[in-house]
Amino acid sequence: MEITPGLADALPWLRYARRILVFSGAGISTESGIPDFRGPNGVWKTTDPQRYTIQNYVRDRSVRVERWQARLEGRFSNAEPNAAHLAVTRLQRAGLAPVVVTQNIDGLHQKAGSVNVIELHGTSAEAVCLDCDRRMPIDVVLDRVREGDEDPHCELCGGLLKTATISFGQPLVKADMDRALEEARLCDVCLAVGSTLSVWPAASVPVEAVRHGGRLVIINEGITDLDGMASLLLSGRAGTVMAELVAALLGVGDSR
Repeated sequence: MEITPGLADALPWLRYARRILVFSGAGISTESGIPDFRGPNGVWKTTDPQRYTIQNYVRDRSVRVERWQARLEGRFSNAEPNAAHLAVTRLQRAGLAPVVVTQNIDGLHQKAGSVNVIELHGTSAEAVCLDCDRRMPIDVVLDRVREGDEDPHCELCGGLLKTATISFGQPLVKADMDRALEEARLCDVCLAVGSTLSVWPAASVPVEAVRHGGRLVIINEGITDLDGMASLLLSGRAGTVMAELVAALLGVGDSR
C-alpha cells in the first residue's frame, strides 16, 4: 500500500511510545465542512477578528446580537467526524493516546468517540454566564434567541450569556492549560494534527513536549510555526494521513 512519504519513519516511535499526545487544530475538521479560520482561505482573511473581542462583546449589544444570530444560523452544527477524528479515537482505544488536546470548539473528537478531550478554546456546545459562570446547553439559549430574545441574559443573575468558547482577548481556562502542559511533559510523542501551531498559548503544548524529550510529529497541509522543532513533517490532509498512519500502526481490521 502506498502511503504518505515519511510516514513509515514515524511508525517505530508511535508503536513503542508509552504515551502519545494528540494535539489537534482547525485543519483536522475542514474535511467535515468546518472552515479553517486562520488558513489561506479562512474566515479571518475576510473578516476583522477585532470586532469579536471579548471586550467588544461585553460593551456592544450589536455585536452580541450579531453573534447569537450567527450561531442560530450556524451551518456547521450538524457536522460529522471525519477519518482523522475516527483515527484519533482508534489510537485512544488502543491505549496509545489517552488524552487529546484540541484547539477546536466543534466537539467532533467526542462525537467520534474520544474521551479525555481537553478543549483549550472552549466548546460551542454550551453557553456560559460571564458573571456567575453558570453553564447550560447551547440549545437552551438558542431557543430563547429563536423566540425573539436577541441579547439573552442569565435568568439567575442577569449577567451576559455567551457561547462557552474563548474569544479574542479572553484568557484560556488555567486548569485546562495546566493539564494540557502536564500531558505534554508526560508524552513520548506529540502528534500535532491540522494546526498551524501559531496560536499562543495553545502552541506552547507541543513546545513543552519537545522541551521534555518528546518527539514532535506534525501532520499538516502547509507549513507551521514549529516545523523547525519537529522530528518529522507529514504533509497532507489530516483525514488521509491519519487514516494511513493508524492503519499501518494498528492494522486495517484491528478494532481495538
